[in-house]
Amino acid sequence: MTAGRRGRGALFWLALTAITLALSFGSKGLVAATGWRWLVRYPKSWELGFEKGISAALKWLLEDASLGGVRFRDLTRMVSTLIEGPYGVIRNLMVDGFGRGQGQQAVEILPPVSWAVVLLGFGLLAFRVGGMRLAALVLGCFLYLLVFGLWDSAMVTLASVAIAVPLGVLGGVALGIAAFRSPAFERALRPVLDLMQTVPVFAYLVPILILFGFGPTAALVATIIYAMPPMVRTTAVALREVPPELSEAGRMSGCTRRQLLWKVQLPAARETMLVGVNQVIMLTLNMVIIASMIGAGGLGYDVLTALRKLAIGAGVEAGLGIVALAIALDRLSQALARRAPGLHEAGAERGWLSRHRWPVAFAVLLVLSWPLAALVPALRHFPQALHLSMGSFWETLISWINLHLYDQIEAAKIFVLTWFMAPVRVFLHDIPWPWGIALAGLAAWRMLGWQWGLIALAMAGFIAGNGLWPEAMTTLYLCGVSVCIAMLAGVPIGIAAGQSERLNRVVTVVIDTLQTLPTFVYLIPVVMLFRVGDFSAMVAVVLYAMAPAIRYAAHGIRSTDPQLIEAGLVSGCTRRQLLWKVRLPQAMPAILLGLNQTIMLALSMLVITALVGTRDLGQQVYIALSKANAGLGIVAGLSVAFIAILADRMVGAASKARAQTGGEGHG
Repeated sequence: MTAGRRGRGALFWLALTAITLALSFGSKGLVAATGWRWLVRYPKSWELGFEKGISAALKWLLEDASLGGVRFRDLTRMVSTLIEGPYGVIRNLMVDGFGRGQGQQAVEILPPVSWAVVLLGFGLLAFRVGGMRLAALVLGCFLYLLVFGLWDSAMVTLASVAIAVPLGVLGGVALGIAAFRSPAFERALRPVLDLMQTVPVFAYLVPILILFGFGPTAALVATIIYAMPPMVRTTAVALREVPPELSEAGRMSGCTRRQLLWKVQLPAARETMLVGVNQVIMLTLNMVIIASMIGAGGLGYDVLTALRKLAIGAGVEAGLGIVALAIALDRLSQALARRAPGLHEAGAERGWLSRHRWPVAFAVLLVLSWPLAALVPALRHFPQALHLSMGSFWETLISWINLHLYDQIEAAKIFVLTWFMAPVRVFLHDIPWPWGIALAGLAAWRMLGWQWGLIALAMAGFIAGNGLWPEAMTTLYLCGVSVCIAMLAGVPIGIAAGQSERLNRVVTVVIDTLQTLPTFVYLIPVVMLFRVGDFSAMVAVVLYAMAPAIRYAAHGIRSTDPQLIEAGLVSGCTRRQLLWKVRLPQAMPAILLGLNQTIMLALSMLVITALVGTRDLGQQVYIALSKANAGLGIVAGLSVAFIAILADRMVGAASKARAQTGGEGHG
């Protein structure tokens, strides 16, 4: 990039900043002088009315739409039946048992599987695929669920995972194969996947709730939609990465197109695709709390109940239960992904029973466990007298903090609100909406090209045209403040971790825990310490979104070219100079990618923080869910998605430009 182009770019951004500052600080005077109140408040009569149109369309779809004599309502019922049947069988097997009759006339035919059998089954699986250390970890995770009284809830969650993950994987693989084979289909699918990953989950809970009703089926449908996109992307990428010579060898050996896919390409892409399976599992577990709001039950319902009661002990225990289940399933799926496909082929000459002795032994144990559980009740239900609890510890800790540190916490809260958050909020809300729309278009045009400039104008216009401009500015304010604090706190930690292996191990454990903790869990201690409001929302968002800032900064520092470090040392650089002159410039693209991910996580968490009193787009989505207003939910959800997509593309462009500049500078 030439000095002239850099200078013109700097002048462009300086001019935009100056105009924005002038219009924000002078907007009230401009309105007073001209009487044009529409400059600061979008007129109600100008609204596009998409909310009512979407609600009406959804009502028509549910009540009147039909295709070939088959009503859409019948299709949703068929989907519900297809999902509810297997889910009911697994839930009965794991939790409720099998029986006949209802109420007082109910007769149990077969009790649920004993906790001891489930523990042994997962322990054996972990030992087979990962050895003794993995078996100990998985057993430890399940023992936590058992001794803290979370077993039944965990099995309900596991039943949901057992249905949602296979369906999400199968649907994702099918769409990924179609995207691999058809570039046109992939281009059409990409924006849909972007929306699926950026629209807040609450937003599509509303239409799913209307279409499928309240209950586990609706929760499972929402979970599958939420968890599927990574599998689609991973499958398409994995198939494209299959070596061309391998595919050519398959064609030369006479494979048809179908045989080439199933016999050559999919087996070759297996390892990468299993990474997608891992992501589907983690996103499914991430969804369990939100899905509990529409009837999923399980550990998510326990966390949600604790949040409503502000029972910090119960909330933390259930949240850690989800973390334990997530860790166990995550490590198991990673071990399966690393395992060689032909591991058992060496024993093919042995008999079937010899080759499958472990599954057969487990099946025999499963059958024997039912009469044993009837004879020994403790095998059926773990004795309640042996349950442990950390609830009193957490509640005592929060009470002690509130009693002894209240003044200091309140002083820090008032300082941040008064001198940082409030000025940013006032500044963004005072920007006239016509200039806000133009600013989005100009920024996108400068960074991404004229096509994205027009797209940004349309997206910003959609937000304003549906009467959500004030809520969008509140979202930008909360997200901007939270991201700034997360980056200011996270990047230095990441830089330090990138230079110290010991610190990096500690930091990795902490941020892995932060990223697997359910989002609702953050709200319980935050609300009890800071009460409801924007400050509580900001703290929760910072805690949730800081992890990628740390992780990418550490990765960028560790990835610095050793030759550049050696050159710096030879030229006499001190450790501080080496950091500022060599490591940080090289790590900047990675740090910008961390910024991108921090923004995405902040926006997703802001929808959750609507529960603590924010007045942003997330609150509109939550209001829509509570009132079953599909139109408002979709419009507000799309508004959040548009902000996320524009932020993603702009930060990505900045990261790419920085990487290219760095490459030119070292050429």
